[in-house]
Amino acid sequence: MSKQKKATDYSPPHDALWFLPLGGSGEIGMNLNLYGTGGKWLMIDCGVSFGDDTTPGIDLLMPDISFIEARRDDLVGIVVTHAHEDHYGALSHLWHKLQCPIYATPFTAGLIRARLVEADLQGKARIKELPLNGGFQLGPFDVKLIHVTHSIPESSMLAIETPVGRVLHTGDYKFDPTPLVGQPTNFEALRAFGQKGVLALVGDSTNAPVPGRTGSEVDVLRHFTEMFSRLNRRIVVTCFSSNITRLQTAYKAAKANKRAFGLVGRSMWRNAEIAYECGYLPEFNDFLSDSEIMHLAPSEVVIACTGSQGEVKSALSRIAAGDHPEVDLDPGDHVIFSSRDIPGNEKAIARLQNALMFAKIHVLTDENEPGVHVSGHAARDEIAELYQIIRPQISVPVHGELRHQKAHIDIAESCQTRAHIIPDNGQLIQLTPGQPHVVTEVESGLWGVDGKVLRPMKRGAVQDRRKLSYSGVAIASIVLDRAGRLLDHPQVTFVGITDRDAPEDAKLREEAAEEIVAALEQMPKSARLDDNAIKNMAGQALRKLLNTAFAKRPMLEIHVSRVV
Repeated sequence: MSKQKKATDYSPPHDALWFLPLGGSGEIGMNLNLYGTGGKWLMIDCGVSFGDDTTPGIDLLMPDISFIEARRDDLVGIVVTHAHEDHYGALSHLWHKLQCPIYATPFTAGLIRARLVEADLQGKARIKELPLNGGFQLGPFDVKLIHVTHSIPESSMLAIETPVGRVLHTGDYKFDPTPLVGQPTNFEALRAFGQKGVLALVGDSTNAPVPGRTGSEVDVLRHFTEMFSRLNRRIVVTCFSSNITRLQTAYKAAKANKRAFGLVGRSMWRNAEIAYECGYLPEFNDFLSDSEIMHLAPSEVVIACTGSQGEVKSALSRIAAGDHPEVDLDPGDHVIFSSRDIPGNEKAIARLQNALMFAKIHVLTDENEPGVHVSGHAARDEIAELYQIIRPQISVPVHGELRHQKAHIDIAESCQTRAHIIPDNGQLIQLTPGQPHVVTEVESGLWGVDGKVLRPMKRGAVQDRRKLSYSGVAIASIVLDRAGRLLDHPQVTFVGITDRDAPEDAKLREEAAEEIVAALEQMPKSARLDDNAIKNMAGQALRKLLNTAFAKRPMLEIHVSRVV
């Protein structure tokens, strides 16, 4: 009973450590995790995911932060593990609801600042830059960054010490012994933290089902260098704009084959410039613009381009549609997709690849050209190596669907981790004292970016739009006098139900109007004075008719007007 009382209060106790994922558990993307103790909360990451065909009009999805927004006075800060969209992309949309300090390393901070400028939040959000492997104290949380390799510079695990236990929060990582950009993993700091005794490892599960070890970026460089030598026309490499390592790989392979190298895409130029300012991309001044690169012979160029996820407004999608202002591709040119497909983007990527192939452009992916991409996430052997170094008491798999999380637990158990708990978004979990367990569930869910508006995905406009896309809408207008007598024949319109202007459309609309008239005539005179009663009556008549005709339940809009 006392535990339930604490849960309803949601003030983290001084003698326990709570963990609360609001995004990224049971799913890929939208990472947002909270730790609570001593009356305070610490947020780790604040990411986005992409909309798909089930979210009409919504380009970006992010966690519902209502829970922590209501308790922002107890939120000591946000720590961003690295600058991938699924870990920091929601900050520009959500920071104004939290208004707490943001902690990040220089490159990550640079990308956050650029995104905040786009959201007109420059100078408002407080960003505190941290050195690689730096540390800081936030209330009851003593946090040390431990540098790890990933597909972007300055990825960090977080060694979190509290008065009631230590946690290693991995963020995204792999153990690449030969990173092309940035420093190798700081194994010395990992071992030192593990020797202190670690309560829990809260870890990335993305590649837990994948056997062995994740390949090195050096492997991609070797493959690009060989592949570029046998391709005799223009080469386009599309990848995430934040994958600075892949840009350098493509540049080096281009130079080895005496080709010029250029960038196309605003975000790619922005991120490359920030990387250069942080000392990670010395080749930046050699990069050519889109107009410069198009003046060279096709056999002399390599282009790095945004759009690997099929984004409609990306540079590659515009090129495929033939409406890019500078870049045109010709039959026989090559486009290399050097990234993994983010879940939810498969259809958009397939559409883009089909459009390129229709234009007789060669599309190369990891399926038909193995080696054009290596993941930034640890596979089974690397996850096991981390457990052997840290030796946590508890395994908490995050950043993955349930199948990834269960594979993660299998690895942890093979390394003799004594306890585990598989979290889901919204579950408030007590890590200590005692066995890890779910204390309660809090408000969670999704928000979507709809143009300039942030909307809840469970209700309102988005839910109506989804229903419209599946079943259509029937609209009826009924005009009455004050006594409830019809002054005109009801007007019925169908959208997305019948083919407009077809004979069956007019016939069904007339039949629907007659059903409404018949239902109205059966109503008591007193009920006709109530607009809501008339709406319910008309709705029932329409619903019955359309269910009989189509076995569907479309949205209904009933308008009642009274003429005085």
